[in-house]
Amino acid sequence: MASISMKNIVKKYGDGFPAVNDVSIDIADGEFVILVGPSGCGKSTLLRMIVGLEDITSGDMMIGDRKVNDLAPRDRNLAMVFQNYALYPHLTVFENIAFPLRLAGASDSEVTEKVNAASKTLELDEHLQRKPGNLSGGQRQRVAMGRAIVRDADAFLFDEPLSNLDAKLRGQMRSEISRLQKRLGITTVYVTHDQTEAMTLGDRVAVLKRGILQQLASPRQLYTNPGNLFVAGFIGSPPMNFLPAKVSGTSVELPFGTVQIPQDKADKVSGAAANGLLMAGIRPEHFEDAAVVDAAREGSTFRAKVDVVEWLGNEAYAYIPFEAPDEVRGQLEQLERDLDGESLRTQLVVSLDGTSRIAEGDEAEIWVDSSKMHLFDPATGENLTVDRDNAGYIHGGAMEEAAEQPAAAG
Repeated sequence: MASISMKNIVKKYGDGFPAVNDVSIDIADGEFVILVGPSGCGKSTLLRMIVGLEDITSGDMMIGDRKVNDLAPRDRNLAMVFQNYALYPHLTVFENIAFPLRLAGASDSEVTEKVNAASKTLELDEHLQRKPGNLSGGQRQRVAMGRAIVRDADAFLFDEPLSNLDAKLRGQMRSEISRLQKRLGITTVYVTHDQTEAMTLGDRVAVLKRGILQQLASPRQLYTNPGNLFVAGFIGSPPMNFLPAKVSGTSVELPFGTVQIPQDKADKVSGAAANGLLMAGIRPEHFEDAAVVDAAREGSTFRAKVDVVEWLGNEAYAYIPFEAPDEVRGQLEQLERDLDGESLRTQLVVSLDGTSRIAEGDEAEIWVDSSKMHLFDPATGENLTVDRDNAGYIHGGAMEEAAEQPAAAG
């Protein structure tokens, strides 16, 4: 096993466009790091540069204490698991797993020992003599992982390994990959566009946009302390609500009324607030039907007409449209393009308790935990209220380390 260190990595193609632009990430020995972002953000290109399938235009790629920029993939001792499994259809499961060992000239006894150990770990014992065509998608993916395990590689690299599976199987495989990585303690880099995989699997998550690292932090830090509008809009489902806001002291005027924010947040935006309009970001779960909220809970309330209600049993989502000024509407349209088409309409999405009786067309009283509100500069997208001590690395800011060890997934 080994650490992986990327120092100012750049990848430019023939037209000079930087697919990966000055990315620096240090991955500790045994750490599980996720590369996430919309299509075309550079995450797969970065992974392919780690393994040696793409040349590095500039920067240093270190695996352990070796600089590997000019080393061929076979000399980097990394195991890669692809999206399409890449299994040999004419070979049995046993021989597919054994293939890299046969290639390296391992003895029959070593092959049998390592394949059987990997098979037991992945619960493939009863399938060892079957062909890949007779396996389910999840079983084929486990075979591909088994082939990676037997190599005794320094690190695992996963390139969207679950995207071909159905939703239920993806959930099962997520937990299997997580358990396997913890059991083996092997350094792992995992590429996905699925934020659920990113939030549930990684020790740390690197969010990329157009080849630039936007934020590198634990899942909890990304969720509670997004560094900018892009990260805030990408992480979370349903996505964060973005509203035009005018701040005066601790009062924030929103399209539905005025709410109060803590003094420390007001202090952070005092300079920007004097210049006019800001953008407020509030996650759907920080709202509630005022009728079911404990009266002792701090927060603010406002009244608004509900357009649509989706009842899901344990919870419901209420949709409340609002009008936004051109400055905010333009930023939301740009954000929608950046997020690869994720719809961000000028509407408030409110999460309600399943016992709420709010219905479509109601003039409802909504409670909001305004202490959880973020305030963004609509011109730059910067989160003005971010807690930098608990946000990891933010593009455009200093690297902040909350602890010596990588933060665990939250």
